[in-house]
Amino acid sequence: MDFLLLLLSALLHLHTALSSGTSTVNFQVGVILDLNSSNSPVGRIGLSCLSKAHSDFYSLHKDYKTRLVLHVRDSNDSVLDAAAAALDLLNNVKVDSIIGPQKSTQVNFVMDLGDRAHVPIISFSATSPSLIPRTPYFIQTAESDANQVQAIASIVKAFQWSQVVIIYEDTEFGNGILPYLSNALQDVNARVSYRSSFPQTATNDFISKELYKMMTMQTRVFVVHMSQSLGTRLFKKSKELGMMSNGYAWIVTSGLTDLFYSIDFDSVEAMQGVLGVKPLIPKSRELEKFASKWIQEFLQTNQDMKMAETSIFGLWAYDTLWALAMAAERVGNSAPNVHKNNVDSEDLFALRISETGPELLKALLKTKFTGLAGKFNLVNGQLEHTPYQIVNMVGTIEREVGTWTPSGGISKYLPLNIISSYSTSKENFRTIIWPGYTTIAPRGWEIPVSGKKLRIGVPQKPGFNEFLKVQIDPRTNVVEVSGYSKEVFDSVMAALPYAIPYEYTTYPFFDPNGSKVGSYDDLVYKVSLQEHYDAALGDITITASRSIYADFTLPYAEGGVTSIVPIMYEDVNDVWTFMQPLTKELWLTTATFYIFTALAIWILGTKIITTNRDEPGQHVGMICYFPFFPGQGIEVSLLCLVLVSWAFVASLLNSTYTASLSSRLTVQRLQPSITDVKQLIKNGDYVGTQEGSFLVSFLINLGFNSSRIRTYKSIEDCDEALTLGSKKGGISAYYDVLPHIKSFLSQYCGKYMIVGPTHRTAGFALAFPKGSPVVADISRAITQLTENGIILEIEQRLCYSDMFTCFTTHIPS
Repeated sequence: MDFLLLLLSALLHLHTALSSGTSTVNFQVGVILDLNSSNSPVGRIGLSCLSKAHSDFYSLHKDYKTRLVLHVRDSNDSVLDAAAAALDLLNNVKVDSIIGPQKSTQVNFVMDLGDRAHVPIISFSATSPSLIPRTPYFIQTAESDANQVQAIASIVKAFQWSQVVIIYEDTEFGNGILPYLSNALQDVNARVSYRSSFPQTATNDFISKELYKMMTMQTRVFVVHMSQSLGTRLFKKSKELGMMSNGYAWIVTSGLTDLFYSIDFDSVEAMQGVLGVKPLIPKSRELEKFASKWIQEFLQTNQDMKMAETSIFGLWAYDTLWALAMAAERVGNSAPNVHKNNVDSEDLFALRISETGPELLKALLKTKFTGLAGKFNLVNGQLEHTPYQIVNMVGTIEREVGTWTPSGGISKYLPLNIISSYSTSKENFRTIIWPGYTTIAPRGWEIPVSGKKLRIGVPQKPGFNEFLKVQIDPRTNVVEVSGYSKEVFDSVMAALPYAIPYEYTTYPFFDPNGSKVGSYDDLVYKVSLQEHYDAALGDITITASRSIYADFTLPYAEGGVTSIVPIMYEDVNDVWTFMQPLTKELWLTTATFYIFTALAIWILGTKIITTNRDEPGQHVGMICYFPFFPGQGIEVSLLCLVLVSWAFVASLLNSTYTASLSSRLTVQRLQPSITDVKQLIKNGDYVGTQEGSFLVSFLINLGFNSSRIRTYKSIEDCDEALTLGSKKGGISAYYDVLPHIKSFLSQYCGKYMIVGPTHRTAGFALAFPKGSPVVADISRAITQLTENGIILEIEQRLCYSDMFTCFTTHIPS
């Protein structure tokens, strides 16, 4: 290979000498590539295309007064060798620019040398976004990896995948894309559930261990950003482990997609069904002519490689040399090839300062033309953003299944005009063959068969087990779960379009001594950690604080918080019961009608009034007895009218009294002992709630003092406390969520009643870790069972079977 390298350099110098006249200005250009690397063919492809571009350009532009003289160096897949080559070219050859190095890791070092020497460093293969804009003397004539992340995110959104695993190479090339890819996935509501980092020298054992780890996860969508050598090894091992089968989705970035045609047959077989993205190269006659000739010439000198199509890196190399040649012609004789001697013999990295480099850089940044790879236009030192091609690896070819543009999103074919609306519909794809040779798109997650069952955490507590009762068989140590929540959960899981194996795992709220060791908040937090529980089931209410670290399904039971108080009954055997209907209003009405009747009769007795000269006190006496003894001198007809009215009123009052007294003697009167929350707070009464519930903080927010809140472990304890009352060591009111309140009232029918407002809260739901892919499907199943009436039937059968009878019998409407 060293002989071929020397021969190629000699031929380039000879071609330059033969095509140059006496007035030709030579621009010295260094080329640093990995020419002997077994990891990637990009170096050999690039050098071949650079040589072809040099020949084609000066054959077409024979009248140009400038020539590029190429000085090739092999970086041997090493950062140190790349840096040494750059120092040699800058100090000894005194180059005006350097094409390369090949890898982002090498460029990361060499670009600083170019910045100090004022020599443009031009790379057609270093695509890491982290390289820009560190120095103005670095030019990226390749598409930055940051440009393709939106295309990848659009694919994820199109198939509604909620979780993605990123598999990347732990190099400058691999790490540079991570922040851009993570942000793009976040923008489409896809969570990165795991990042798998592979060193460039990863062994097969390391690859296997990482893949085994990913097999035990639920996520089945993988985005791979690796070099060719490491990426092909990953896919071979993935196929060996069964990860290239139904249910899996693999997306590879442009670096691996572009080199698909150059990989070996076993790697091609392993990558069947993979989706890839790469810059879309517009078809042209010039490209067809170049491709047919170049592939033949390349394979003749590189018989150990296969190449069915031109590589995008080769086309970028070709266009890079054309752009540099155009820029050199613009500079011409205006900038002589001068380097200021600024070299310190004791400084290993001392560099000569180029005066040609800055002028060449300015001319290159202004260069625009249509090359083999499309439009060549540098924006902020980077190649302008182009559309992307979405391909599907099937057989030995890459089938185009769609295109992506920044303005229009995904479409089956490249749109001729700019599209105003952005689309990420999966209908815009052509038929995709997924791993396992199926056309059914993976849903993006699976319950891993090789992993453990879905661990459902259930609260174990001594009381309040009306909705979920958890017991452990002392002989078999088997967890026995029963109740409303369990039956709803079983029905929901059965309604899913796929089977999920699961098992119940207890979460104790109290230790054997009765001391509190857990709560609902703790259980939900444990689920978020995924150490012992994958989900939580029970009478778990959705709250704002819990939703911070867990995702909840739609509620399967109603929400709301209210209170109950003891009922006070009137004593029907009280001797003063007959006086109770005589309310103040009744007494006032009777007295008013009596006085008006007496006044009417007194006024009618005009003869008596005019002849009577008695004192005013005697007139008052007459008013009092006139309704009973009218006397003489009063008009009979008017008197009858007044007396009939009085008799009607008296009869009405008598009927009202009789009805009220009869009601009190036949039906017990129910009265709550407390009617208002403010009354409880003002009196400083004790209130109770369930131990381990969120209601303690809820009551504090309502205005209750924490010292006035008592918690209980069972309904029986609450009943005893309500019976005692606050003054005797109990409570005046009990607060809980509506399902528990209804269950409480159904158990103690006629003893308590609901008072006060019902505060709105969410209902009972299942808790899962953040970003769990099963939440959406389970929520849809809950909605389906709610509409079908199945959840209502379970509720009526297990929870409130006696509720209606209790309410209609003991609580008046």
